[in-house]
Amino acid sequence: MQAEIITIGDEILIGQIVDSNSAFISKELNKIGVSVYQITSIQDNRNHILDALEIAHERSSVVIITGGLGPTKDDVTKSTLCQFFDDELVLDKKVLAHIEMLFKKYIPTPISDLNRKQALVPSKAEILHNAHGTAPGLWMKKGKTVFVSLPGVPFEMKGLMTSAILPKIINEYERPYIIHKTIMTYGLGESAIAEKIEDWEDNLPDAIKLAYLPNLGRVRLRLSTKGTDKESLVLALESEVKKLYPLIGDIIYGEEEDESIEVQVGKLLTQKQLTLSTAESFTGGKIAQQLTSVPGASAYFKGSIVSYATEAKVKTLGVSEELVKKYSVVSEEVAIAMAENVKQLLETDFAIATTGNAGPAKGDSDEAVGTVFIGISTPERTFAKKFVMGNHRERIVQKSVNKAFELVLKEILNF
Repeated sequence: MQAEIITIGDEILIGQIVDSNSAFISKELNKIGVSVYQITSIQDNRNHILDALEIAHERSSVVIITGGLGPTKDDVTKSTLCQFFDDELVLDKKVLAHIEMLFKKYIPTPISDLNRKQALVPSKAEILHNAHGTAPGLWMKKGKTVFVSLPGVPFEMKGLMTSAILPKIINEYERPYIIHKTIMTYGLGESAIAEKIEDWEDNLPDAIKLAYLPNLGRVRLRLSTKGTDKESLVLALESEVKKLYPLIGDIIYGEEEDESIEVQVGKLLTQKQLTLSTAESFTGGKIAQQLTSVPGASAYFKGSIVSYATEAKVKTLGVSEELVKKYSVVSEEVAIAMAENVKQLLETDFAIATTGNAGPAKGDSDEAVGTVFIGISTPERTFAKKFVMGNHRERIVQKSVNKAFELVLKEILNF
């Protein structure tokens, strides 16, 4: 099956919001064997919407449309769908009752005629109940193509995709299996990995495709295949993955799709009943943020001290002033002290510490911009490593965060 996504909204085109809806929809469709071949973002403009619908009709089996279903004049998706399908808007009493219930129960402002207009729907559409909002989903067919219109509010869209759209596609269409296997690597760049696995890549079966997905110190290798026999597809991918380990096994940190390194760290800490804390300087709490983005992190992550200024490192973390004066605040010695001290303060088994110059100015150290030290404290030892991460501030910070996770994961694995 070939699908495409059309997102409607000026706010996307001017960069006011990020189109997270398309990423979610693509991933969920892929899981059930539907390949997305096109994502298009367009204005809330009738002619633009009609053009996009016509082009999508010619090439796709399923078209998912998000946005433009609100009650105000700039939301023209429903009326444009009526034009495209030669249809008209009619009042749906069930939708109206749901809207009135939402206002009575959850919304403090009085319901208006604009809100009630949300219950006007194309007469040819199958109405999909939106439990979380006032705009229902719409399922419409033209020839062999299904057009699905969903609200642009992410949690409303996700609810409709999960409860209605995906089950309907599964029930009404025969689909192939699309299988992915993603290998997580850390510490080696894309081109260096490509050189190491060149012969392996050249000898991949035609049905298996390889994609390199680099991101600041980490590279994901995604193997993909498609077919009707799920078991044989899985076995084929596993066979090729086994051949990778003798080539780059030292930089592979996981295989599971969608499992980030912070998730792996959390799982290992939970399994081994261990805890972690962080002391961050130039990374500004980003390591802690990624750790706490994982549900259940409170079981193993005890907290973080963001000691951005030198004074905070001394007064809050207890790093010796003499140590700072002797070695500089950006140094192996200070990184070690930060890691050891936060581990003691928060009573954890492991700790991560970061200190460095992310730029643009050098701050309280003479080390060059891009120089960072990452400290790791374990139940058995504490050490720090020096890295030079370039001269772009955002890149320095994120590469350092990734490297910190790589270092601590290796220590937890070996403990």
